Amino acid sequence: MSKSKPAAGISDREAEVLALVGQYRTNAAIAAQLFISVRTVETHVSSLLRKVGVPDRRALAERAADFERVEDGGAAAAVLPAPLTSFVGRAQERTALRAAVRAHRQVTALGPGGVGKTRLALAVAADLATEFTGGAWFVDLVPVTDPAMTGAAVARALRLGEQQGRSLDESVSAALGERRVLLVLDNCEHLRDGVAPFLEHLLANCPNTTVLATSRARLMVPFEQVFTVPPLPLGDDADDAVALFLDRAAALGWPVDTEQLGRVREICGRLDGLALAIELAAARLPALGLDGLGASLADPLRLLVGGRRADERHRSVRAMLDWSQALLTDEDRRVLRRISVFVAPFTAADATAVAGSAEWDPMAVADGLARLTEQSLLTMVPSARGTRYRALETIRQYEREELAAAGELDEVLARHLNWCAATAGELLADSAPMTRDRQSAFDAVGDDMRAALGWAAALPERRADAHALAISLARLAFARNLIGESQLRYEQAAALTDDPVAAGASLRRAAEVAGCRMRGQDMYRLYRSAAEIALGAGDSASAAQDLATAAITAYRMSETFAQPVATGAAAALLSRARTLAGADPAASAAVALAECGVLSDTDPESKTAASVAISRALHAVELADRTGDPLARSAALDALAAAQTWAGDIFATAETTLRRVALLAAMPHTPASALEHLNALSEAAEIGIGVGDLRGARRWAEQLRDLPLLAERGDVATSALLIADALAGNLDDVLIGSGRFLDAWEVSGRPHAPGLVPAALAVALAHGLRGDDAVRAEWLAIAEALGGAADQHAAYRAVCAALVLLDRGHTDEALAELAAEPDALDDRDIWIWRHWYVALRAEAAVLAGHPDARGFVTSARTAVSRNPIAAPIVERAAALLDHDPGRLPALAAEFDRARCHYQRIRTLTLAADGSA
Repeated sequence: MSKSKPAAGISDREAEVLALVGQYRTNAAIAAQLFISVRTVETHVSSLLRKVGVPDRRALAERAADFERVEDGGAAAAVLPAPLTSFVGRAQERTALRAAVRAHRQVTALGPGGVGKTRLALAVAADLATEFTGGAWFVDLVPVTDPAMTGAAVARALRLGEQQGRSLDESVSAALGERRVLLVLDNCEHLRDGVAPFLEHLLANCPNTTVLATSRARLMVPFEQVFTVPPLPLGDDADDAVALFLDRAAALGWPVDTEQLGRVREICGRLDGLALAIELAAARLPALGLDGLGASLADPLRLLVGGRRADERHRSVRAMLDWSQALLTDEDRRVLRRISVFVAPFTAADATAVAGSAEWDPMAVADGLARLTEQSLLTMVPSARGTRYRALETIRQYEREELAAAGELDEVLARHLNWCAATAGELLADSAPMTRDRQSAFDAVGDDMRAALGWAAALPERRADAHALAISLARLAFARNLIGESQLRYEQAAALTDDPVAAGASLRRAAEVAGCRMRGQDMYRLYRSAAEIALGAGDSASAAQDLATAAITAYRMSETFAQPVATGAAAALLSRARTLAGADPAASAAVALAECGVLSDTDPESKTAASVAISRALHAVELADRTGDPLARSAALDALAAAQTWAGDIFATAETTLRRVALLAAMPHTPASALEHLNALSEAAEIGIGVGDLRGARRWAEQLRDLPLLAERGDVATSALLIADALAGNLDDVLIGSGRFLDAWEVSGRPHAPGLVPAALAVALAHGLRGDDAVRAEWLAIAEALGGAADQHAAYRAVCAALVLLDRGHTDEALAELAAEPDALDDRDIWIWRHWYVALRAEAAVLAGHPDARGFVTSARTAVSRNPIAAPIVERAAALLDHDPGRLPALAAEFDRARCHYQRIRTLTLAADGSA
């Protein structure tokens, strides 16, 4: 497909980014595909907004097609594999299947192995790609051995990661949403138990998505329309089988003379018109010639080919493969059957480790792979990590049966399992965060690890090996940000061991990963399960710690529970934990932490209760310090910060939160530390904004933005940074970050997320200060769509509106926005924004000439005395009230030191205007 050149001024790299924005990719996905950082993508998007002349990312995506358009006018390119050989014939089937896909939402191309389903489906997908504005995407299901991983395979093909609070199936549905997309699911038959529910969910939630599947059996799902793929025709009307043979022979440098076409037609007839069989026969032409091919094929196929029915065609393929085997050396046959245990493309070194043996020359396997490739029994797969090999699925299944018949299956599967375990060990040897190279290395072998685990888990004598591999796979999946699979593997590991200590440890890791997924219900369940195992083993201290942790989970993670914990359930767990804890330090610390949530819940409105809560939290911190466990200390500090917030001491809360961030900074990346770190950075950024520490808030917000755990939640990742930048006046940075925010929110299906409202309002504020009211209105609409109660975020809504109104000199309207008394607002809403609210309220009162303006200033001055931004705002109001402009330059310098550039410029503008 030829494309127009990028517009003048747009670099090649920007053109690549623009094309992917047009496909509605997330910044994280663009970064992964182009091997650049997310921050670099954000910079390119900001540059493109200026060069293309559009206000936001949605408009940029709509314009992308103008700069990268296929010749026939389609707006999206196909994301399909490029076949290594040409597609021959099948004009009638191609037309019919194309019509079926246009007419039905789910079409299954049905036929036996080797008939040519995949190539036909790819050709039709390429034909239709430009009719699907969201693109045509190919999903190779061959390497997937676990039906539960169907959604993960689709997500990987779509370059989507798991989003917090969603399964991968849900993430795929949310990302596709209303987009018009064609998905090609190849080789579904061995995963029907996973494909069927996935498709039902997908097609029910994505009304414009069309699925073209290939399978040897019907999928039996709603919407399914079956299209039977016949053999290649032979005869006067169409001679596609002969055309395929001639094409492949010519590609090998062995063109067939016209007078020999009758011989070719005879051979293709013996091969029952099956594409795979014809290609394998053509590959033998240089060695055997047409006479040799005819003689070699005659006897076995006359015995085995009995008709045109699908089951007979299966027998034809088997006969063809039997014949291909007979023409191989013993050594090459052994290599071919032994590499059949690989489910994904493999390297020569991988094959040597699994298929080789002590008596073989180390080069024997590599040489065998080369010869098998020459004979079309293997294909070469180019990759960034070197040449890989792969057998077509039909050939692989045949060779797997040959491996069993030779009595070698268990031996080679054991070697494959050992290779998987060793490879996992190598990938886990480095405790540093997973690099892009290690991610690619894991992606290349992950499906083989899953297949090996499935084999070992089914054998009682291999349970120990399966347990160890499940743990390794869980750790690797977490590092790869496949956190749903990580939880699944930890739970699987717990079921694969009879050792209660190992089982309990696996369940605790599973609980920690569930927390990272924002699945509080799972976290609660898994800690309780771990406690029961510990009790069964007589480990009362561990059981107490698990029960107490389950109890506090009901409070710390309450917003992530699908259903609230039954009344009194957490208190009952705490009571049981107290009984079991004894003098164990870790159990006692966990019990003290649980008391902070459970007991403080009995009187949530009392100020006396707030002081008691602080006392309990200090006790929890003391006990956690004695354990020496930084994670226990972090959780206790979190409880203390919550109690201080409850008491209204925002500066004490900030100090405690920063202690917590410092404690976690050097911890390795594990599920438990990742969850604590995310929570601590989020709270640090938020409290920094509240106390006027924009420099610190921005630093913590940048760290939050770059957390691997939030790679697929760019809206959550950027939310704190957007607020800090908007208040500081870093408006260009807000525009850059808002692209990632909006991108992620839309790919997530535009979910109801009240916690993100302040971020959307921050972007609206930035556009308001830039004077772009049209885009500001769009972001205010986004804030409304994010939801929340009518009074939720009332303080911040008022702050944002007042900042824009004061900037424009609409002082009466600004004061009206801030009319509510601070103490009349909900404490949970006002507490972070109290200083900003009262300071701006004082300024609005002075500039609007309110009769009690001095009273506003006096009360505000007391409230914000330690805030390095709110306090100068109040003093600026006082200077204006006193008609003393000489004080303003010094206040501008204070804003500069506080990194609040907007207020510095506003102060100097007020001084220059002589507003005093």
